[in-house]
Amino acid sequence: MGQQKVLLLMSVPFIIWLFVFCYVPLMGWVMAFFKVKPATFSLPLNEWEFVGFDNFKKAFNDRMFLPTLRNTLAVSLLGLVFQTIFSVGLAVIIHEIRFNKLKKFTQTISYLPHFVSWVIIASIAKNFLNDGGVLDTMFNNELHLMSENSPRIWFVITFINIWKECGWDTIIYLSAMAGIDRGLYEAAMIDGANRFQRIRYITLPGILPTLSVILIMAVGGTLNVSMERQMLLSNPLIQDHTMVISWFSYLRGIGNNNYGLGTAIGIAQSLVSVILLTLANWSVKRMGQEGVI
Repeated sequence: MGQQKVLLLMSVPFIIWLFVFCYVPLMGWVMAFFKVKPATFSLPLNEWEFVGFDNFKKAFNDRMFLPTLRNTLAVSLLGLVFQTIFSVGLAVIIHEIRFNKLKKFTQTISYLPHFVSWVIIASIAKNFLNDGGVLDTMFNNELHLMSENSPRIWFVITFINIWKECGWDTIIYLSAMAGIDRGLYEAAMIDGANRFQRIRYITLPGILPTLSVILIMAVGGTLNVSMERQMLLSNPLIQDHTMVISWFSYLRGIGNNNYGLGTAIGIAQSLVSVILLTLANWSVKRMGQEGVI
């Protein structure tokens, strides 16, 4: 502890930030067990109407709960699979480019969509994919990608998100690749390994520990699908397949002025996320990789 006192002192502001913004707000979880309306906050806590687990029962019995859970899991799992494949693939391609100027240009172009707000991304997507949009017109108005109430919209949203975030996600993979011993590549070239063999037997195994940690965190955040993205890319025709838990919590909680119900949904979401994180961490450790817990 004495040898690390400088680093420990540097970490104090971050620990304070974490406590104030991540742990202190957890006291608000008490609202899940009360009937809380806007006017309730003018009353002392002992005068709030205690309802026990009624808010949880209302949330789970809501007709939209199961469809919302289905949508959340579908979009999350599709994103987890395809986002990982595309991000790792793009990182490998950039890593293998030998011309530095071309590599930097490719990195810059792939990063740019990350900095564009979802409002603009949604507007571009709708101009291209809505009925009468550019892509739909090219296929004689038969695609109906963003107007047909079917699971197809899950794939549309997934690939829009990949286009926006894939380049940014490559940063951590490229950092992991930069840490691989160059001597391994030189030895493989001397032994006659071609480029694809070097990728398969050196690059991909070299980033496996990093990939494992990212996958653990991604599984833990399976239920935390962005409400902003879903709302902006949705419309009344496809809302049955685009509403996710965070959006559902917002509508039932803040939208209906029932903060207790919204809090109950949030608690359930957080508890499931912790369970998924723990299971993913255990699974990765069972496979011989280093976990995050």
